Amino acid sequence: MSLFGKGVGRICAVVAASSAREMAAQLRLAWRETPTVELRLDWLKSDSERRRLLAWLRRHRPRKAVIVATCRRREGGGLFADSIQDELYWLAQAAEAGCSWCDLEVETLHKLPRKSVRQYSLPRRILLSIHDFAAIPPPNAALGRPLRADVDAIKIAGTPRTLVDSVRFLRRATKRPNCVAVPMGEVGLPARLLALREGSALAYAPVAESTAPGQVSLHQTKHLYRAHALNRQSQVFGVIGNPIAHSLSPLLHNTAFIEQKINAVYLPFLVKDLRDFLKAAPDFGLRGFSVTIPHKQSILRYLHDCDSLSADIGAVNTVIVRRDGSLYGCNTDYVGVLSSLERKLTLPKSQALILGAGGSARAAAFALSRAGASVFICARRESAARELARAVGGQMVPRRALRTKSFDAILNATPVGMHPHAAISPLAPSELHCRIVMDLIYRPERTQLLKLAAQKRIATVSGVEMFLAQGIAQWELWMKRPAPQKTVRRAVLAVLRAEERGRSSP
Repeated sequence: MSLFGKGVGRICAVVAASSAREMAAQLRLAWRETPTVELRLDWLKSDSERRRLLAWLRRHRPRKAVIVATCRRREGGGLFADSIQDELYWLAQAAEAGCSWCDLEVETLHKLPRKSVRQYSLPRRILLSIHDFAAIPPPNAALGRPLRADVDAIKIAGTPRTLVDSVRFLRRATKRPNCVAVPMGEVGLPARLLALREGSALAYAPVAESTAPGQVSLHQTKHLYRAHALNRQSQVFGVIGNPIAHSLSPLLHNTAFIEQKINAVYLPFLVKDLRDFLKAAPDFGLRGFSVTIPHKQSILRYLHDCDSLSADIGAVNTVIVRRDGSLYGCNTDYVGVLSSLERKLTLPKSQALILGAGGSARAAAFALSRAGASVFICARRESAARELARAVGGQMVPRRALRTKSFDAILNATPVGMHPHAAISPLAPSELHCRIVMDLIYRPERTQLLKLAAQKRIATVSGVEMFLAQGIAQWELWMKRPAPQKTVRRAVLAVLRAEERGRSSP
């Protein structure tokens, strides 16, 4: 059994702020979710704030709380600028305030006389931590001879550069008893969320501000990804792309899993190299995955098979991993485009301009062409626009022609204007001559392009409609049952509209 307890107690809330007042507020929030908390004393801006916080802790600490005091010096990746003796002093003060654990970085331990920690008045349990913010520590990094009997647990935090490395690091580290394994960075994020399943004694999640790269908030770790509840029977799905941090696909799919009480999780994978991802996929136990920019076309060469529509389109956004490990591709973007536009426009004999020639543009072009629309393609690379136009029996349109040519609908299938670059539009107002503008970008819900169209009294279709339609179709392909559409829609729209309110507030 873990020294830190079981279940949700193995999620360690990271409390970090510059003032005692902010830290106390975070502690109250943390204890609603988990009894286990890391207290980052090094984040406090002064010794007086540290005294104030520890005095508050003496009065308000819940009886069953497990508190790990940390006062990490800069040498170990923290913010504390003072000496080792000062660090040890504050850890001793934390022990008097009721902290049962302390996190002591290996850089400090190596500089202690005889490298022993038990001679100091520290909290009775000691977690020795090793951090590497550039790579993965080697198997026995900094864990020389005197340590194992002198500490209660070891935390190894490393930064994998590939997904294969992240899985290997996690499994190697968790072979040790009472070990905390922390894959850092965006590449390491899926492994970080699966750490408890793999045997890590703890998983860290910030209450507010992130204290390490690749962290997922406490609320999401517990309530969206349910990291504490995952086990070997949990089905694993995900989305691959670059970039991927903006994706709301984890919200969509995990919300549906939770609503339907399915033991499954959907994770975001930052994929720069498809071969690396596909090599790591069996170790993650993936049963299926979504594909987004820039892999929708390049994934085709790694599939064992795909449906005829995806083959015609030449792009895939959904992959099913069969029992024998082979990959089968589908395209639900096609469904998303049609279901979004058919409510606003009679597609047969209409004229539609598609901006872009990538995977999403290809799905849109085939969907509209097969629905009877005349399709026009405009893209930065005219050769790619010409090839796609040929494939759907449409026409290539040079950018300069957009100032004078009119269409029934214009669809943006490029990433221009996507969060976090939401102030950009792929087209100028003088290029919008149409009845309807649809943006396949869904974050933000109202892109700059849609705002410009609305100013010209042009009807708009948000990419959130396509996002929901294609994502629900994916979920139903994998689960072979109807998705809880109303619940998923509410969850996605709530996040998007909260973001919009945040942008518009002063």
